[in-house]
Amino acid sequence: MKKNYLLLLAFLSVFVNAQVNRFFYDYKYISDSTNRAEVKSDVMLLDIDKNGSKYYSREKFVADSTTKADIARQMKGGFGGSINIKRNIKQGTINSTVTKKYPDYSVSFSENIGNTTYKMPEDQKPEWNILPDKQKIGEYNTQKATTNYGGRSWIAWFSTDIPFQDGPYKFYGLPGLIVKIEDKTGSHIMTLIGNKKTEATSEEALQIPGLTTIGFGGKEIEINKKQFKKAWKDYLADPTKDMKQTMSTLPAGAVVQMRNQDGKNIDVNEMYRNIEKRAKEDQLKNNNKIEPELYR
Repeated sequence: MKKNYLLLLAFLSVFVNAQVNRFFYDYKYISDSTNRAEVKSDVMLLDIDKNGSKYYSREKFVADSTTKADIARQMKGGFGGSINIKRNIKQGTINSTVTKKYPDYSVSFSENIGNTTYKMPEDQKPEWNILPDKQKIGEYNTQKATTNYGGRSWIAWFSTDIPFQDGPYKFYGLPGLIVKIEDKTGSHIMTLIGNKKTEATSEEALQIPGLTTIGFGGKEIEINKKQFKKAWKDYLADPTKDMKQTMSTLPAGAVVQMRNQDGKNIDVNEMYRNIEKRAKEDQLKNNNKIEPELYR
């Protein structure tokens, strides 16, 4: 009891200093159900402060931050020059972000579809069945719980040693942080691998006033779940639609130079063909979504 009390004080002291608790999760997933031997991995971050939490890809965050900073340097001279956008920049595979607001745990889900980022309130809450099974995972004493969510059956292991009723992705509501969670098919597994205290990251500092970024996310469009499903179907029908709209909104005088993975300049039509090709290939290889009900 004394250990847990001291741990609680340690976490609460972070909030006083305007810092966040950052938890690192190893997310292993099988994106292609026809090739279960290929297991992908991404490091996901769960940032928790007194107002709520945010779950997102570390690799995607670093790539986007680097890209926006690079564009900002190019824009110092105004729109008279050209904007070089390198299509071979490595980005994180996971484009989605989950934000929870305390104390009511209202959840919002953001996802890139094409070149547009959609933000959707979540109307489904995990309903847990807490079981007596216990297990040591790393340094944490955990207990088992199960739920059905998003079209999958999940097994979670939570620890009351960590005083947050939160967890990776859209999962929350257990009497302690979720240390590990996986679906029963073994296609999606999220495991806590570390944590640290860090300064809060300001996304506003990464935004470039007056500039619509291409392919790296911009202003989020708020929609409901029905509209999200329609946007996904529209994207499958025409993957270039959003890009064409984005190109039409660029300021007068802006020159966009597109390059392929070999660093060679390509024209707009070739870019559209490449987008269509990549979208079809991605759809074939990315058929095992973490939340299949959302993409039907």
